Amino acid sequence: MMMDGSLESSHRPAGRPNVGLVLTGGGSRSAYQVGVLLALAELLPRARNPFQVIVGTSAGAVAASVLAAEAHHWRRAVAGLERVWASFRSQQVFHVDPLHMLRAGVHWVLALVSGGLVLSPPKALLDNNPLRELLGIHVDCAGIRRSIARGHLRAFALCSTSYGTGHSVAFYDGIESISDWSRVQRLGVRTELTIDHLMASTAIPLLFPPMKLGDEYYGDGAVRQLHPLSPAIHLGADRLLVIGVRARRAAGVAVDRGQSTTMPTPGEIFGYMLDTLFTDQIYGDLEQVERINQLAQAVPAAARGERHIETLMLAPSVDPREIAARHVEEMPPGLRTLLRVIGGRSASGYQLASYLMFEAGYTRALIELGYRDAMEARSALMAFMSGERLPPVMTAAGVAQATSESIPAVAAGRME
Repeated sequence: MMMDGSLESSHRPAGRPNVGLVLTGGGSRSAYQVGVLLALAELLPRARNPFQVIVGTSAGAVAASVLAAEAHHWRRAVAGLERVWASFRSQQVFHVDPLHMLRAGVHWVLALVSGGLVLSPPKALLDNNPLRELLGIHVDCAGIRRSIARGHLRAFALCSTSYGTGHSVAFYDGIESISDWSRVQRLGVRTELTIDHLMASTAIPLLFPPMKLGDEYYGDGAVRQLHPLSPAIHLGADRLLVIGVRARRAAGVAVDRGQSTTMPTPGEIFGYMLDTLFTDQIYGDLEQVERINQLAQAVPAAARGERHIETLMLAPSVDPREIAARHVEEMPPGLRTLLRVIGGRSASGYQLASYLMFEAGYTRALIELGYRDAMEARSALMAFMSGERLPPVMTAAGVAQATSESIPAVAAGRME
């Protein structure tokens, strides 16, 4: 069996684009992405893996890894993701029992009071060893290489941030014709992917400890990811399906109404930091994609040799904060106490809870929302996956709606 991508090309119909899947970070909000994938599996019941390129960042890297490892049975992989996310418990991601939380609190206090002389500062606020155990059970890293070798997948990447250089690094594996790349503050490095790479991509700053890969420490891929669409394009995608986790415009009215004008708590500020970390860059990159495509269309000579990249983005029609507010009592007592202490339980503070609530009631609600949103957008999704061009109706800079359905999307392109 040849490993240069020829098998993949021979099975893909002529003229069909290489569709890439980009799964952004989002903590427990990433359950929404599983719901969208569940709908896609139902809409494409007989299709092979529809994504030739898969890129995951932070929590999105978990689902991306499972899809890549089981690309030959991608619907089975989606069903497995749904089972795990629908029965989630916070204890499967980090230690939240009273003993661990008390021990962590005492450690922080002693480190602060002694100036680090009695105890050095903890590596992170939470211990995410349970997550490593969970990933070890459900992610077969060797399967990623098999998927590529057998032609079920063109390329796969996990995005992390180097704390040594400050670079955004896309660790990837793919067909032999793909080469490493280097741009300003971002790299693409071919490597044999492991659970350590996945743990590095999900290592949210302060919450989870960094991972050492080689001689450097790495953390969450969203930290310095100024161009989150770039890795998928470098890996050969012609069009990109992006599944985000921030609510669409006007979807969070119920949460925003009547907000207090008092000083925000540390928990509220940290929640907004996570929201910015996981989401702002993707919208900025989509706007840049659109501008470059418009320039290429207006001045073809300026874009000689560049590819036109179509993109479609799906985002929640209901603000995850609203859903989190309804399920907050399901959280373990230790985590509820932590949020109460740092001020993460007020109306606006549900922002933080919506990223940390790995509880079945909440994740099932997000899966159902993702499934429903995708089904409502099925005409746009099916057209996009089949290679048809979507006529966007511009509603704001960088944001368009595909067809008449209220699904945020962008039809655009970008240069690598």
